[in-house]
Amino acid sequence: MSRKLANDRAVRIAVAARDEFATRGFAGARMDRIAASAGVNKQLLFYYFHSKRGLFQAILKRGESELEAALATIPVTRGRPLERLRDVLAALFEFLEGHPQLVALLAHAERLDAAPFASPIRRLVVLLAEGQGLGHVRDDLDPHMAAAQALVLMLGYLRLEPLIAASAPPLGADEQTLRVRWRHAAVDLMVSGVAAPAG
Repeated sequence: MSRKLANDRAVRIAVAARDEFATRGFAGARMDRIAASAGVNKQLLFYYFHSKRGLFQAILKRGESELEAALATIPVTRGRPLERLRDVLAALFEFLEGHPQLVALLAHAERLDAAPFASPIRRLVVLLAEGQGLGHVRDDLDPHMAAAQALVLMLGYLRLEPLIAASAPPLGADEQTLRVRWRHAAVDLMVSGVAAPAG
């Protein structure tokens, strides 16, 4: 995040800010609430981050770093590009599912100068382009568009899960396994959607 975040007060600020931004969004978040929650004065927030935008960017950058670290732990396999694509998509979905605050933060990031998905999109684009080169991925596919659509599908579901479950009672009937079922179905949908026709 920032070299200034090495001390305890700065860590408390980061935790409080993440909670505030995830709960209230960028527009609704208040620096005085963040300061009170972190047990510091508001001036310290401005000392570390200069502005509300600077604080949000720092929190988002921290989430981006966590996401990159999680993707780095995915074992590099020598399988076909579509098999590796499946592994990356499943790991990405699982990471986002386990970090609901980050998903909420990302939903509010569209108005700021941030690119939190640059790393996962690059990783997906490389796999898709490699698959196209080997004839495993459709030639008519734009790898960047497909990578972005995969992330939209994941984030959209994770943000709207209660509404989706309420709107489709058979899905909501088994809430404990709904996310696992959705993750598998979404990954299958994405992989089958990019696969080159057999033959």
